Amino acid sequence: MTFQGYRRPDGQAGIRNYILVMPTVICANQVATGIAEGLPAVAIPHVYGCSFDGRDNAALEYTLIGVGRNPNVAAVLVVTLGCETASGEKVVAGIAESGKPVARVDIQEEGGTLRAIARGRELVEGFAREIEGLRPKPVPVEELILAVECGASDAFSGLSANPAVGAAADLLVEAGGTVILSETSEIIGAEQVLARRCVDAETRERLLNIVEQQESAFRSFEEHAGGVYIAPGNIAGGLTTLEEKSLGCIRKGGTTPVREVVAFGERPSRRGLVVMDTPGHDVASMIGMVAGGAQVICFTTGRGTPTGCPVAPVIKVCSNTETSRHMADNIDLDAGTILSGEESIEDVGRRIFERVLAVANGERTCSELLGHAEFMIGRRREIGICPRG
Repeated sequence: MTFQGYRRPDGQAGIRNYILVMPTVICANQVATGIAEGLPAVAIPHVYGCSFDGRDNAALEYTLIGVGRNPNVAAVLVVTLGCETASGEKVVAGIAESGKPVARVDIQEEGGTLRAIARGRELVEGFAREIEGLRPKPVPVEELILAVECGASDAFSGLSANPAVGAAADLLVEAGGTVILSETSEIIGAEQVLARRCVDAETRERLLNIVEQQESAFRSFEEHAGGVYIAPGNIAGGLTTLEEKSLGCIRKGGTTPVREVVAFGERPSRRGLVVMDTPGHDVASMIGMVAGGAQVICFTTGRGTPTGCPVAPVIKVCSNTETSRHMADNIDLDAGTILSGEESIEDVGRRIFERVLAVANGERTCSELLGHAEFMIGRRREIGICPRG
């Protein structure tokens, strides 16, 4: 079994061929957007980059490097202001280690917005010429890394969409691929279920440790949260407790053994099911998995969300037919047929797996067609920083 992938200099294979325009600081967002406008490039504006806490800067630099090294990215233009506390030089050097083309434009050095945009567009046009001859070639499916995510969940998510994605995850693992399950806060209350599936004591200990750390973080702001750790939309959708949500959430990981537990943005070293320590915010969680090398994302929802990702296609799987119809332009697959009895979990899981392969072979998702490219990272206290090999 294969998919059509773009082979990168570091050996990874991407399913898209993006040129990324990456600001290192909020002050460079407008320039980055201006550079990408009308060109075959994607800008990723964000609100970070000028903190006097070195841990914030390290988190940003680490994440940007991981995103830039994602195999779906063919080339990267880093846009700096010139006086921010995050280091553009570190980001460029980290991405360059992958062997892919990378350059930097500094707004202050160029002499302002218009000159920086003009110079940046020249560089992007050069990248476009450099990569236009790249053609996808057959790649073994075991090189595929699927990220699984959920957002705007409802009471049906754990009964239909999540287990169906889990069935698809099992099929990919069976074929030799890798699946990343994330959102540590949504493992709380279900950690023992996952712990029993860990391949060894070290993996089990690490899983329980990240959950304990997240529980400790929750306790630190319990006074402000009022003991409620699920979103108002989740409650309106019929979910009652974090534990209930977690028991549904982990079903996205299927039934195979947990092979490894990795930090935010860390690339898995083992194939199979992997748990990544990420925040509970879906956008930040997706960016962590993309920084860890995921090429495609399966995102379940019950109430509906348009969320996408600038680097990886997002396949939206809805738990119920009503929302699937109501938000049809945002939903790729309806898992509500499980609730109606028209299909089994395994039937829908097979359809999801087939859609993953189709998207890996170039089929575009709803979020891609609509241009959704949301980007954020977790606060430094929410993500662990580890050396990237």
